[in-house]
Amino acid sequence: MKLVTAIIKPFKLEDVREALMLCSVQGMTVSEVRGFGRQKGQTEIYRGAEYNVNLVPKLKIEVVVEDDDAARVVDAITQAAHTGSIGDGKIFVAGIETAVRIRTGEIDETAL
Repeated sequence: MKLVTAIIKPFKLEDVREALMLCSVQGMTVSEVRGFGRQKGQTEIYRGAEYNVNLVPKLKIEVVVEDDDAARVVDAITQAAHTGSIGDGKIFVAGIETAVRIRTGEIDETAL
């Protein structure tokens, strides 16, 4: 199993969710996060004063998929989250050793 973690722009969430549903992903976790990459934050104007915001708001999406589906899910997220501008985000793929569904006690692939 693989954990696919994507950091995306907030307004792309619905596009990514729809793309994941087409890939038969049965669930996902979404968290509001803040961070910076190459864009180094942004400048905002509040009540006439200009402020540097060092941490940019993003969304973190996490899905666990079977090994064979990981590449397809990464491609779907990449296409759905792409705007072509700086700050589109990143995708990370990591291995999952064990998954357990708490309610039923199912383990690994059956727990997904």
